Amino acid sequence: MDELETLAIHAGEEADPSTGALRLPLHMATTFKLPPFGIKLFDALTMESARAPHAYTRWSNPTLRALEDRLSALEGAQAAVVTATGMAAVSALVFTFLSSGDHLIASEVCYAGSVELFALHLPRFGIQVTLVDTSDAEQVRAALRPNTRMIYAETPANPITRIADIAALAQIAHGAGARLAIDSTWAGPVNQRPLALGADFVVHSLTKYLNGHGDALGGAVLGHLDDIQRIRKEMLVHLGGALSPFNAWLILRGLITLPMRCERHNASGLEIARFLEAHPKVSRVFYPGLESHPHHELAKRQMSGFGGMISFQLKGRLGAAITLAEKVRLFSYATSLGHAHSLLFYYPTDLYVDAAPYLSSEHKRRIHEWTGQGIVRASIGLENVNDLIADLDQALNARTLKGLAGPAAYGLLKRFGK
Repeated sequence: MDELETLAIHAGEEADPSTGALRLPLHMATTFKLPPFGIKLFDALTMESARAPHAYTRWSNPTLRALEDRLSALEGAQAAVVTATGMAAVSALVFTFLSSGDHLIASEVCYAGSVELFALHLPRFGIQVTLVDTSDAEQVRAALRPNTRMIYAETPANPITRIADIAALAQIAHGAGARLAIDSTWAGPVNQRPLALGADFVVHSLTKYLNGHGDALGGAVLGHLDDIQRIRKEMLVHLGGALSPFNAWLILRGLITLPMRCERHNASGLEIARFLEAHPKVSRVFYPGLESHPHHELAKRQMSGFGGMISFQLKGRLGAAITLAEKVRLFSYATSLGHAHSLLFYYPTDLYVDAAPYLSSEHKRRIHEWTGQGIVRASIGLENVNDLIADLDQALNARTLKGLAGPAAYGLLKRFGK
């Protein structure tokens, strides 16, 4: 049983032995009856075995364990630990394996919560951080220091879809005695398998594609058993970011349809990206499946599908973005991604790049090459692709109101979801 479609349904789940129910029961218990006194309970819980007895849901729970088992099967990992959110997973990872005096190399463009944690907060604890364009392996190599302990890359990168060469980064990291962590949220295990390419850790926001229904927060770190058990013992407990069993049960439900959903996201994403690239109101489109994408050849080698995330620039800039937000009917102007519903959101470069205190002028110059004056991020959902194209077309062709600039314009953006 190694095909993703089968694993997504069966891994980590069997018929309930007492009732015969084909869906795993939801175990909302926080506390479990302990085994006899002879066992070294807390050693077993945290270090010796991934199959340790349950004692308290912050460590483990039957529903959480089933989710961890299914995620491990899908990613080809020895073990997984699930957390309350994607950021809880990122925090648990870095605070387990980085200490004062260590050095982290991280993507200059990735999920905002991650890069802000790295650049604004880790230095307060004595952890040195260098932000680079992780799609350029030579920049990563040049940033190495004797105390580099981890390289962290997000690929595809949120929100601009840069692609990092996972195998090349793994070679660089391991040659320096460091670990490589890949945030694969935008791709998921259907489209990308970082561990098979040499990564030590895979991070997911389970909230997005893996859940797929927009109704449960969650996160996960996957990797080698001893590393994952160390996260469970040290930071899952001490940071307290435990996942709710109910959310775990919802995410397990979502995983059942992940392969089929991703097939639809991939197909619609490519068709809409091609439509946008040909549209007279769009100046540039970034989608790994397009030949025009700077990293298209790498994406073809590294990914089995290109996903449902598209970024594009509008010729009318801010005014056109506000009109788009006002006029779409099927798309919702909203944050998040990976839902059945199609979503879009506008990132003005002066707010999200130029105002970032942790980015140097060189960082900003490189990012501007992708964002221009602002970029629309679109998450393509499961609706009929022709309906989505028609919705974008009518909104893009709508008359843009004049004078939409400055504080008043940003106030309008806030009305539509910022």
